[in-house]
Amino acid sequence: MNVIGKLRDRIRQKGFRNFFASLWKRYVFFHWELLWMERDLVTPVPPHKLRPYEGVRKVDITPHNTGAFAKHFGDRVETMAELAAEGHTGHMYLDADGHAVAFIWGSIRDYHDRHYYGCWFPVKPGEFFEFGGEMARPYFGTSLSVDVQVALWEAMAAQGCHTVVDTCETRNIPAMKLHIRMGYHEQGRITHVYGLFGRWRFYRESRYQGSRLEPLRKPERPAVSAAAQA
Repeated sequence: MNVIGKLRDRIRQKGFRNFFASLWKRYVFFHWELLWMERDLVTPVPPHKLRPYEGVRKVDITPHNTGAFAKHFGDRVETMAELAAEGHTGHMYLDADGHAVAFIWGSIRDYHDRHYYGCWFPVKPGEFFEFGGEMARPYFGTSLSVDVQVALWEAMAAQGCHTVVDTCETRNIPAMKLHIRMGYHEQGRITHVYGLFGRWRFYRESRYQGSRLEPLRKPERPAVSAAAQA
């Protein structure tokens, strides 16, 4: 298929406006907002209604076992090996065939994300920075999303940490809702990432009042009295 045909198909799939909006963000300008959040490592996770899962086991990520990412995260194999070689704490979850279906990372020192955002994430004493959490699509909506975090918190607590901090891009609504489910609290600050012409990136930090998560919370259902039920 020639270039014109590929462009025509892409426009048909995404729509004219969305297609050119994605081109603008990729080659001209984009602005990401990374919302900072934190929580302690001892408060229990609130109850949830996520689907159960089975048949996976947790394995520490090392520079020598990252081939397990090839099936579901083939473009991350080298990145996973680099992060492990740098001494960050990484967990991956393997299915019965030995394929990684989920992973997550933690850093007890300032973390430079040279693989995606390109900026530094500072870490204070007693904190660790949680990053890179991802799951294969068949596990979306399962309690694995909770268990991978709790297991990492326990591992980092054993290293002397008492607080987990991380960031979440404000356009990623499912991830924002996951932070609510996990009991995170907003720090009231945002790291802004700007991209220009697909080549240069600029960064700044801002503060805000109020809550950016509150509009995403599910409204609580009013209690129904016994008299009303009767």
